[in-house]
Amino acid sequence: VDDLKARWAPPPSQFVQVGGLQVHLRDEGPREDPMPIVLLHGTSSSLRTWDGWADALRGGRRVIRFDLPGFALTGPRADDDYSIESYVRFVIAMLDTLRVQRVVLGGNSLGGYIAWSTAHAHPDRVARLVLVDASGYAPSARSIPIGFRIARLPGLNRLMVHVLPRTVIESSLKNVYGDPAKVTPELIDLYRDMTLRAGNRRAVALRLRQGYTGRVEDIRALRLPTLILWGGRDRLVPPERGEDFARDIAGSQRIQFDDLGHVPQEEDPGRTVAALQAFLAR
Repeated sequence: VDDLKARWAPPPSQFVQVGGLQVHLRDEGPREDPMPIVLLHGTSSSLRTWDGWADALRGGRRVIRFDLPGFALTGPRADDDYSIESYVRFVIAMLDTLRVQRVVLGGNSLGGYIAWSTAHAHPDRVARLVLVDASGYAPSARSIPIGFRIARLPGLNRLMVHVLPRTVIESSLKNVYGDPAKVTPELIDLYRDMTLRAGNRRAVALRLRQGYTGRVEDIRALRLPTLILWGGRDRLVPPERGEDFARDIAGSQRIQFDDLGHVPQEEDPGRTVAALQAFLAR
């Protein structure tokens, strides 16, 4: 872990103790911001997926992002609890630790599932919601990255704890990008190193067992300004799921980027953060 920190956690990274975990955190921008923006990454990702957004926002807004339990530099939980409920408790514990009362909460993929679940469970803590290719409805993937497929298979997922070829990471990344040519060697290095962090591969297998389907009635109960961003080439959580969120969250706004994939905030931070900035300005 110390070797990974040296490469991937230079300032402004810091580590804070929350719930028995040393959580990798980046907290940037003006502390007087009354409504910080909190961004949650997806499965097998890290806070670095939001680098482009943070660069664009931190001049005028406080931007908080952290590696979720089971992933990246934060690493696995001792109790092996990767349920959505445990992630919601963790997000609230992070806000309490940082003494932040009310936020704009955004999330990609699994992070989106955690974000809307947190907004439902703690409406007093979330003023606005941003869902980026979020999960929560019944799975309808047209293509699943090979890394996820391996992690779901008994036997192979135990082997994955000891052996993980770089080609598996590369193939999985290219699968979730709208334009696979944008997947750089450094990006592959980042995802591979975060996956190889001690305990994370086992944690991913445990998280995948929990599934990604929430209660639709909870989504329909949300009553807050919501921005829905989606990649038109997302084959893991197809654009139809974005249409479902837009239908079920009253008054929400949906924007689709036809050429982007499952991680549009990473693939094209400029265009996607511009949509967020316009939403925040309203």
